[in-house]
Amino acid sequence: MATLGNPQNTIEILKKYDFMFQKRFGQNFLIDTHVLEKIIKSAEITKDDLVLEIGPGIGTMTQYLCENAREVIAVEIDKNLIPILENDTLAQYDNVTIINEDILKLDLNALVKERNGGKRIKVVANLPYYITTPIIMGLFESHVPLQNITVMVQKEVADRMQAGPGSKDYGALSLAVQYYAKPYIAANVPQNCFMPRPNVGSAVIRLTLHEEPPVKVKDEAFMFALIRASFNQRRKTLVNGLTNAAELNLSKEEVQAALEELGLPATVRGEALTLEQFAELTNVLAK
Repeated sequence: MATLGNPQNTIEILKKYDFMFQKRFGQNFLIDTHVLEKIIKSAEITKDDLVLEIGPGIGTMTQYLCENAREVIAVEIDKNLIPILENDTLAQYDNVTIINEDILKLDLNALVKERNGGKRIKVVANLPYYITTPIIMGLFESHVPLQNITVMVQKEVADRMQAGPGSKDYGALSLAVQYYAKPYIAANVPQNCFMPRPNVGSAVIRLTLHEEPPVKVKDEAFMFALIRASFNQRRKTLVNGLTNAAELNLSKEEVQAALEELGLPATVRGEALTLEQFAELTNVLAK
């Protein structure tokens, strides 16, 4: 098998099919075998696993997944890549299914039920950076049975996902990710590991899903609305951030009373609160 982690083989395949990179799909193909091996290792893939790969591209990572997993489902939005995958790079594997579809429109719960008896799957993805967050949050919010998600993301997004209170990277994304999963940065990946080279550094991050959310909250949607409002205007105090958010419909007195009940100063900012404190604030305000 011509492994696609070798840049020469990647170039040959692209030439053979006259493949043009699509700006709108944010395509950057991995051309580094060390990084590919690191992803497989971080995702802890075994022969028992069904792996969902989002954005297989020309099948570089997919080949590694097929070698290591029981079964792979590869979902690719770009129809120009399907013939490359089906007729060439993945033709020798009988444990892969290629689906030409937008991942955000796919009923993944039904797919997991049908292909894995509803048991938890692993997700691996090298995603276009502009769509990373909607895809990850979509997986979390639709409660697809997942063990972990191992993704290549922009370095600064990886930093934001694992940031804690008080740091400049801490924000709504940090809290949302940490509510659902435990983040671990497995590798930093320089620009020269991709073709074409992206403009930013990347990182491989593994999100291991919690069995149970780390906090008990009466109303998940309300908590995330509070979190978004607290970070929409970072420089403002929490009281101002929450009372300025029209969709929350909270008065200054309500917010101040809730903070007092939690023993927090009226001048506190959203970036100082932990996930636990946001959950407590939600439970007090939801009353």
